[in-house]
Amino acid sequence: MLTTFMAENLGAPISSHGFEYGVKHFTNQKSGLISNIISEMLQIDQQTTRDLITLGSIYIDHHRQLTDIVIEPNHLFRVHTKPRRHNTNYAWNDLIVYEDSSFLVLNKPSGVPSHAAVDNIVDNSLYQLEQSGPGRKLMITHRLDTLTEGLIVYGKTKYFVGAFNNLIQHHLIQKKYVALVETTNTLPKKLIHYMETSLRAPKKVTEYFQEKSALCELDIEQQKIFADHSWIKINLMTGRTHQIRAQTSAMQAPIIGDTLYGSKMPYGKNGIALRACELGFTWNDKTYEFKLPEEF
Repeated sequence: MLTTFMAENLGAPISSHGFEYGVKHFTNQKSGLISNIISEMLQIDQQTTRDLITLGSIYIDHHRQLTDIVIEPNHLFRVHTKPRRHNTNYAWNDLIVYEDSSFLVLNKPSGVPSHAAVDNIVDNSLYQLEQSGPGRKLMITHRLDTLTEGLIVYGKTKYFVGAFNNLIQHHLIQKKYVALVETTNTLPKKLIHYMETSLRAPKKVTEYFQEKSALCELDIEQQKIFADHSWIKINLMTGRTHQIRAQTSAMQAPIIGDTLYGSKMPYGKNGIALRACELGFTWNDKTYEFKLPEEF
């Protein structure tokens, strides 16, 4: 959806790509403080505008703007007026499972992104961990879905990140999950699907290969069937975005709480019943194994 209108008395066009998401585009017609320009153009109060700058929700000439400075006319603004917010009120250092000079392993809470988003650089576990440890600088090695809880690794050195990525590429990292799914049917021991190429969610998987589709493979190691749901343990063989969620949904066994993929049963407020519970790899001739509880 693309709409364009004129800012009152300013003569500057403002466009909204997808109005429901609150993304506004305009070019400033006069110089001034960034917060003043946005406040005047979009009729947003000064404090809200400053908060948007702090969150990293404002881009100027396609670059994220994190400071409120005076600029000259004719710069392209992109303002995310409705940034997605997430609860980050946790004792982050208490959630660290392991830390040394090369990497850190976190038990990430559900409902928190694992890295910065296009509209928010603050409400994520990487940023919160850096703020909780003086001098702590972290880098992404892999990702967990926002709604998924459990083990995630952050690198502290480029050398470790490069080595960890190499392990991922050669399938030398063991990743296991536990989940509660809405089925009382026995699931196959192995699930193989092909994920359609798309940046949008929900992700679609099929049982047959399509051009540019990505292989999705996982093993169901254990299954305990209860009256109206099952507990399963998963050995993840490939790591695609939303892979477990999409594959279980394709088997008519959506993860409890995962309404995006068809769940009808509630599960808490901030997440779904999916936990990354085991993580293992060998690096620098040392084997690391990390485990979390398997029961919900």
